[in-house]
Amino acid sequence: MLKTLLVITVGLLPSLFSLWVMRKTQTRTRPRIRQAPINYTGVRVRQNIGPVEGDRYYLEGVGYLIGDISCQFNARSGYMRCAVNPSGPCQGCRHYEPRELAASEKI
Repeated sequence: MLKTLLVITVGLLPSLFSLWVMRKTQTRTRPRIRQAPINYTGVRVRQNIGPVEGDRYYLEGVGYLIGDISCQFNARSGYMRCAVNPSGPCQGCRHYEPRELAASEKI
């Protein structure tokens, strides 16, 4: 009977130790996680930056677009010009590559 109780105790000790360590770690990290957003003073995200009016145009069936639509890297979006030069301008961009159009594709 004593041997059985000893085997059960030895078998449960690693899991009990693991639970104790997890709980101790959790109580230590929870206040840090709550404090992180308060301490965060990182780079402010640029918001409400609209494109230059001369660079924005309306395309029927698509909507407002900015940038040079003939460029391969153009995002075809009203919010971002392209992946390579998102803030622009498109004139004189060194990454410009003309876009190859399929026969059925219309701009």
